[in-house]
Amino acid sequence: MKPKTIANGILRAVGILAGIFILLYFLYQIRSVLGYIAIAAVISLIGRPIVLFLKNKLKFKNTLAVITTMLLMVGLLLGILFMFIPLVIEQGRNLSLLDVDALNGNLEDLYFQIQSYFDNSNIDIRESLKESNILSKLNFQMIPDFLNSVVGAFGSFSIGLFSVLFIAFFLLKDSYLLVDGIMVLTPSGKEKRANKSFEKIKGLLSRYFIGLLFQILILFVLYAIVLLIFGIDNAIVIAFLCALMNLIPYVGPIISAVLLMILSMTSNLGEDFSSVILPTTIYVMIGFIIAQLVDNFFSQPFIFSSSVKSHPLEIFLIIIIAGLLFGVIGMIVAVPAYTVIKVVLKEFLADNKLVKSLTKDI
Repeated sequence: MKPKTIANGILRAVGILAGIFILLYFLYQIRSVLGYIAIAAVISLIGRPIVLFLKNKLKFKNTLAVITTMLLMVGLLLGILFMFIPLVIEQGRNLSLLDVDALNGNLEDLYFQIQSYFDNSNIDIRESLKESNILSKLNFQMIPDFLNSVVGAFGSFSIGLFSVLFIAFFLLKDSYLLVDGIMVLTPSGKEKRANKSFEKIKGLLSRYFIGLLFQILILFVLYAIVLLIFGIDNAIVIAFLCALMNLIPYVGPIISAVLLMILSMTSNLGEDFSSVILPTTIYVMIGFIIAQLVDNFFSQPFIFSSSVKSHPLEIFLIIIIAGLLFGVIGMIVAVPAYTVIKVVLKEFLADNKLVKSLTKDI
């Protein structure tokens, strides 16, 4: 092989690597914009059935159907914000004026009540708690600081919200934009298959995200009922946050359980531990377990079987693998990403034995 040919090959390889590096660096720099596009795509998939209903059943024009859908979704978002903002503001005011020493004293009183309760039950946890010295490690001053950082991020959130809504509007109005973008990257002669795959993906993911909304709504109602029955402060806000945590598969319910347990105990600070705090916390956790059983045996199987056409064991393995590889974000996007991959494989590798087995229900 001639030295010139080798040199050209090396230069070509270096050029390709440099191009890949520049592309990755560029994508990293515009990661916020890519995030806006991804969120807008999810919103457009959720709003797609509404647009189709307005166009096909009520004979709306495309633009009017999209505007109506966006107004409904924005109205729903504003309704949620107006429902929660007064409670959040009140809680934030209380925390910003928090008497840290008083809260620390209340928690120490709770600690001694727990210790006395276990001593009466012949369970010695005093030494282990003393060794951990957990109360001295708590920094309650971080709570007001956290609230200040949240207020500082509000401006960025407003810009992001406007960007997402703007992009989502045009993705709903001009649905061919995404199709055209995909067609540009599709090899010649494969456009028909790619378009068919894209339409199937839109249908499956639309049902999946709408199913997730119903899942969160069901959990929110169940959590709210349990917390309101036992008089937990800010029950609606807590129920909404705990329901939202379930978007993180497997890890989310654990976080929700810890959050519910802590807030159930702290909402009754100053009361007797054995007669008030402990029974209330136990009852709240029993309600939480019932809600999780409803979600695990009714809501989730329905969503997975009717939307993404995947077996629960298959979904479980995919989520675990994605979590090990990419962390919490991987667990959240595992199911929709896996659905997209299955549809594409079915369309382009339909004769493969493994692909046939995985995609037989699609």
